[in-house]
Amino acid sequence: MRFLLYSILKIIPVLFIITFIVFFLVRLTGDPVALMLPETATDQQREDLRNSMGLNDPVYIQYFTYMADVVRGDFGDSFRYNQPAIDIVLERLPASFTLAISSMVVATLIAIPAGIYSAIKRNTVIDVFITGGSVLGKAMPNFWLGIMLILLFAVQVRIFPVSGSGTLMHLVLPSITLGTAIAAEMTRLIRSSMLEVLNMEYIRTARSKGLREMFVVNKHALRNALIPVVTIMALQTATLIGGTLITETVFSWPGMGQLLVQAVNTRDMAVVQAATFIIAILVILSNLLADLTYRYLDPRIKYDD
Repeated sequence: MRFLLYSILKIIPVLFIITFIVFFLVRLTGDPVALMLPETATDQQREDLRNSMGLNDPVYIQYFTYMADVVRGDFGDSFRYNQPAIDIVLERLPASFTLAISSMVVATLIAIPAGIYSAIKRNTVIDVFITGGSVLGKAMPNFWLGIMLILLFAVQVRIFPVSGSGTLMHLVLPSITLGTAIAAEMTRLIRSSMLEVLNMEYIRTARSKGLREMFVVNKHALRNALIPVVTIMALQTATLIGGTLITETVFSWPGMGQLLVQAVNTRDMAVVQAATFIIAILVILSNLLADLTYRYLDPRIKYDD
C-alpha cells in the first residue's frame, strides 16, 4: 500500500517535468500564427491574433497560465479543429487503445509458446526455426509487412478490408502487423529467460523428484521467466497507445499517432501538449502496472522495504 501511494505521488513531479519540456519544445517549432492566417493577412491581423492567443507574453507567463489551466483540466482549444484539445485527444484514445491491446494479444499468443518451446528444444531444428523466425519478424519493417498483408488478404483473397476502422475485421491486419515485431522481441527474451531459469538448482530438484517436464516448466519455470517479459509488455503497450504512425497511416487507422504528427506539422500546440500529457500518464501507469505484476509473479520482491 505504501509503495502504491509513493508511486502515485511520484507521478506529479514527472508530469510537471514533461509538461515543462513539451511546452518549450513546441514553441521552438515556429510561429503557429503563420499557418493560421492566409498569406494575404496583414501584419496587424497577425499581431492581433498573437495578442489574443497570449503569444506576445513572456514565455514564463505563458507557461504559468498554461499550467493553471491544466490544473483545471483545460488544455486549450485546437485552432485547426476549433474545439477543446483534450476532447480531440480522448476521441482518438479508444482507437489507439484497441489497436495496442489487440496487437499485444497477438504478440503474446505467438511469443510465449514459441519462446518456451525454443528453450525446451534448445539447439534443435525447431529452436533454429523459431530463432530464425524471430529475427525475421524483427527485421521486417512494419510498413512493408502491412502492405504485404493488404495485398495478400485484402486485395487478392479479399478476406479483410483494405483500411479503415469500426469492425473486428478492420482490426486483424494492423494487429498482426504490429504484433509480429513485438512477438519477435518477446520470443527471444522469453527463450533466454527460460534457459536461465531452467538451469537453476530448484528446477533440477523438481526434475529429480520425477515430475513431468511440462509440469516443471509451467509450474516452476515459467512464472519466474516471465518477470523481464512484463517490462517489455508494459513499455510496448504504452508505446503502441502513444502512437504507431506508420501502421496507422498504412491502414488509415484513426489513432493518436496520426493525430500527434498532424498536430506537430500544423503547429497545433494545444493538441500536441494534450496528447503528450495523456501519453505520459499512460506510460507511467504502464510502469506502475508492471511493478505490481512483478510482485504477483515473485512475492519475494518487496518495494515497501
